[in-house]
Amino acid sequence: MNNKIRTLTAAIFSTALLFSVSGASFAADDTMKTGAASETDSAQPGTDTWITTKVKADLLATENVDGTKINVTTVNGVVTLAGVLDDQAQVDRAIALTKAIEGVTGVETKALKTR
Repeated sequence: MNNKIRTLTAAIFSTALLFSVSGASFAADDTMKTGAASETDSAQPGTDTWITTKVKADLLATENVDGTKINVTTVNGVVTLAGVLDDQAQVDRAIALTKAIEGVTGVETKALKTR
């Protein structure tokens, strides 16, 4: 994928997710008010959504990392990366990029593998 297409894809993805943040935050507020929570619920849903969006957009825009093959989730600032990449260098770049994002408190990579 050429650089212009990667950048455009990242921008579209980021915009789409950012528009969904407000709805996710309101839904999470309703859940928190009723007291219903699980181990995967976040105390900071808006921030976690922003972190997930930023990580995914940066992965999509980064050369030599196939961001389309990486699933990103965030709970309380801890980002989980999952997927299968072509080599360890891509895995290392994805982890380093994720750790550099503001608000990330940890990176879980047990589900990020190489072929």
